[in-house]
Amino acid sequence: MKRPMGLLLLLAPLCASAPPGRGALTEHTLSVPGFADFLAVDGKTVWATNDGRVEQWSTRGKLASVAVPKPCGAMAVAFGSLWVANCKGDDLYRIDLKTARVQSIIPTHIANPKGELNVVAGAGSIWVPSQAAGQVARIDPATNAVIATIGVDPNSFYLAFGLGSLWAVSSTEHSLQRIDPRTDKVTGKARLGAQPGFLAAGEGAVWVQEQGDGTVARIDPRTVVVSGRVKVGKSLIYGDIDVGGGQVWLRTTEDQTFVTIDPRSLKIGARAGKASGSGALRYTPSGIWTTAHDLKTLSWWSATNPRRN
Repeated sequence: MKRPMGLLLLLAPLCASAPPGRGALTEHTLSVPGFADFLAVDGKTVWATNDGRVEQWSTRGKLASVAVPKPCGAMAVAFGSLWVANCKGDDLYRIDLKTARVQSIIPTHIANPKGELNVVAGAGSIWVPSQAAGQVARIDPATNAVIATIGVDPNSFYLAFGLGSLWAVSSTEHSLQRIDPRTDKVTGKARLGAQPGFLAAGEGAVWVQEQGDGTVARIDPRTVVVSGRVKVGKSLIYGDIDVGGGQVWLRTTEDQTFVTIDPRSLKIGARAGKASGSGALRYTPSGIWTTAHDLKTLSWWSATNPRRN
């Protein structure tokens, strides 16, 4: 597949309140050797997992690299640190954002050694899918210790924190589970479609990729009931999802790089970029980061010239 070169896209249908959606977005592409995949935003920079390392990038290039045996899954930025699941050591790396040095390696276990999972932050804690049989570990960042384990459906690899709760998706049980961080108990559950995967909580709802159906499900956070679905494509396998700026942002693979969805009408506002293989997406108020590891690229999409930032 050919590498996209500085693609200019008209995204007029996007919400005017979202800076990345005003007028035209320019894709600024950085060459990233290896296997750049999952992303975590740190202010004006972004961290990406890669082969045997995590790397910090800005629009001007690479800023730092930290060795991690096998970084896997979506990372979290919180409490002055980057939190990275390590699928080779079955543990969690804590990396200082200022010094780019490993602060601690926490033995948590990692539920999915294949690497499709989320580490998330919320309610003063870090949350990690820790057992495929059905367990999420809660870590106290003050002590770097596991302070609770939450029983969930088997294969609950996908997490999000938002709207006052921790949310967990099991692909095999087709479930979204709401977890109360005050009690560490599941307090609600929704039935999902085929092969549910990554999710995001915000813009008034919880959003789950039903990867096998090519749809995104909207779930009411109060009732934990599916309140709508939007068909995006034939499949959403190996994509990603985020929320912000009045939009749902969906990294896709088959027909374009990403899609935007209006959270109220569930209408698709834009389809942007060229088709590319597996990758991640993260929203910021000034632009969007995406990866395409088959192309060995990291892209920054914004309405401004990145060289002026």
